[in-house]
Amino acid sequence: MRLVQLTVPTGKRETIVDTLEDRKIDYVLTDENSNRDYTAVIYFPLPSPAVEPVLDELQDAGIDDDAYTVVVDAETVISRRFESLREEYENGDVESDRISRQELQAEADSLTPTFAVYAIMTVISAVVATAGLFLDSPAVVVGSMVIAPLIGPALGLSVGSVIDDEELFKHSLYYQIIGIVLAIGAAAVFAWMVRMTNIVPPGLNISGVDEISERLAPDLLSLAIALGAGVAGIISIATGTSVALVGVMIAAALIPPAAAAGIAIAWGQPSAAIGSTALVLVNVLSVNLAGLLTLWWAGYRPENLFSIGEIQQRVRKRVIGLAVIVLVFAVFLGAITYSSYAVATFEENARGEVETVLSEDEFAEYQLLEFEVIMDDNYPFIGPERVTLTIGGPQGEIPSELADTLHERINQHADDPVGVEIRSVGLTER
Repeated sequence: MRLVQLTVPTGKRETIVDTLEDRKIDYVLTDENSNRDYTAVIYFPLPSPAVEPVLDELQDAGIDDDAYTVVVDAETVISRRFESLREEYENGDVESDRISRQELQAEADSLTPTFAVYAIMTVISAVVATAGLFLDSPAVVVGSMVIAPLIGPALGLSVGSVIDDEELFKHSLYYQIIGIVLAIGAAAVFAWMVRMTNIVPPGLNISGVDEISERLAPDLLSLAIALGAGVAGIISIATGTSVALVGVMIAAALIPPAAAAGIAIAWGQPSAAIGSTALVLVNVLSVNLAGLLTLWWAGYRPENLFSIGEIQQRVRKRVIGLAVIVLVFAVFLGAITYSSYAVATFEENARGEVETVLSEDEFAEYQLLEFEVIMDDNYPFIGPERVTLTIGGPQGEIPSELADTLHERINQHADDPVGVEIRSVGLTER
């Protein structure tokens, strides 16, 4: 429910009153004595779905933007006529649950802080995320998402496109570009400082840290996170519910991979930054694409009905453009996913081959103690470089025929030659 407060311009009192009477809307009219160009202030309660059509009708009647219009939440309205009005507008579809176009625009504006605050919070969030990745701590990484101010620009671009607010669109686009650059740059600088001051062990292999490695070689499932975040963000803002948790979800799609890209750059491994940078870009684009589609599906249109055709074409072009770019990135992520699948398949088959060989009568006295696949550094399409086996035997030595057999059997499942390192451990009989 909403309470609308509207200043009545000179000569428009009767028009406004007639409009409200025709719609059977209760109102309170008070005279204005401030010697301005307004003769009165009118207050009237509305169900949330009625705000947009009523304000549009009043604007068509000559109430322009020079008049003050304030829309606030109303906790309770007790009125028989109001209940009839609610039954008229609240019909159970998606447009009944959403806020008005005017409120949506104001909400999108309010979610984006000033540039200084946005830049500072983005840098802090990236630094905290970088520290969390080094610590291999999911809790710290989640904390970095909470302070990231990314939801405003991410949703503002979609809102600006659909309601024909090009200023909001350009403002949000600029903020998103700056946010990506700041996040990756801040992470790279902080990671370089960490490396130079030996805060982390010298020679740290970043691919050995789970929180980092999983973002250096992202898979196709990451796309679902971004699309879900975009849809959830728009639904949250459009229904007037809290967007704080959704903001964390959007930040989850952007801040950690940006921090991983910065770490890879600081470690002098630009190829390792390709996957995480691509993940940042595809997530940003996917959030915007999902937001555009969701807003249009929810029924948001430009203020000027005559411009719907033009705006619809513009939105369609942006949707198609975003969809094509997201599809290209999706193919790239799909290739990484297939590479990861191939690695997992190789590991499973190689282990199976080792166990099969050791189960043969000829080598029955030997047993597999440890099995490890060492990956190469060819990010984002990593592959097996070496297989390390720890095998126990009666004398602690591995016969050459067993080593040759294992090498041959393991390499049957590899596209490129894989080294096989065998460590022997003597087993004592009891």
